[in-house]
Amino acid sequence: MSATPTQSRLTTEITERSQFIVSKVFLPPLARLLMSSLFVWDGIVQLRNPGGTAQYFASVHVPAPDIAVWISILVHLLGGLALLAGFYSRWAAALLALVCLGTAFGVHLPAGDPSNMINFYKNLVMTGGFLYVIAFGPGVFSLDREAVPAPAESHLASPAALFRRGGSP
Repeated sequence: MSATPTQSRLTTEITERSQFIVSKVFLPPLARLLMSSLFVWDGIVQLRNPGGTAQYFASVHVPAPDIAVWISILVHLLGGLALLAGFYSRWAAALLALVCLGTAFGVHLPAGDPSNMINFYKNLVMTGGFLYVIAFGPGVFSLDREAVPAPAESHLASPAALFRRGGSP
């Protein structure tokens, strides 16, 4: 017995909705985990050897490396953990985007060797991911969602509102 067109359409709609739900529910926390893991790991590595990190900072001409290392440790750990938990995630993403841009242009670009350019572009790609978090938020599973509920319609000219109205602003 074959499915009727109505049953087939219903099955397609259910499949599309479940794919939509999976992408909206599970992908943002996974993205936050992947982006934050680099910073949490690097913060731990720096904390385990602050002297070595300060020497590296001095070798790439970071000003006041003995002070900068402790600022870097705090930014990496607190920013990474905040992004992971989705706690003030837009602020954490903005902070980590600035770190990525500063590192890309201040450390990796001047060296000019091809292997360093990989790190330069990695930092630019990470910045792009942080811009997505800034623009679209942390997703459903986050402390931001618990602390500050998002308004139903944050702006009348949002893409969703325009789509519902079927037109231009």
